[in-house]
Amino acid sequence: MKTIKSILSWVIPVVIGLAIAFLVRSYLFQVVRVDGSSMTPNLTNNERVLAFRQERIKHLSVMVFDAHGEDPRVTTKMYYVKRVIGMPGDKVSYRDGNLYVNGKLVPQRFISNYERTVGTARGAKAMRWNLASVSKPRGWGDKPKTVPAGEYFVLGDHRYVSNDSRYWGFVKKDKVMGVVKVPFWGSTSAKENVNKRTADY
Repeated sequence: MKTIKSILSWVIPVVIGLAIAFLVRSYLFQVVRVDGSSMTPNLTNNERVLAFRQERIKHLSVMVFDAHGEDPRVTTKMYYVKRVIGMPGDKVSYRDGNLYVNGKLVPQRFISNYERTVGTARGAKAMRWNLASVSKPRGWGDKPKTVPAGEYFVLGDHRYVSNDSRYWGFVKKDKVMGVVKVPFWGSTSAKENVNKRTADY
């Protein structure tokens, strides 16, 4: 009897701990590793961040999503971290070095002037573009005028190298794991540019 009690004394806490961890990971948040340089300088390769599953997605939110089925080059589950530029129903365009959503200038204090201009134009192969024109050379979408319902248009902060919506189109809502937040141990600039930029829009 003592042996059983002794076993249960450590088994039960372990089971409870695992159950709590499962619930937190499934319904609250999950630790995510950033892979690659597409979000530099705000998020760096191998950096650990938190993805909050219940957080509401807004303009300029940074989110993590499964790129399998979105990026045609991805053949298995693979998570991308990108910034939301276009929400469902939005018109997205770029001209004269500026990004616009529904005709409104998008504030982009979180990236350099080079990324706002040269970097943003490079992926679209054009100095002026909208959703229809940027989709044409890459062969995605059917000349979309707006972001479809239940989908998002996303860009990486390091626009010059980022593989994002300019190349393969929109991200479906059911592919989204959660909204990214930089935890307390992250840099001040990263916390400002990832956690708080939605207030700029």
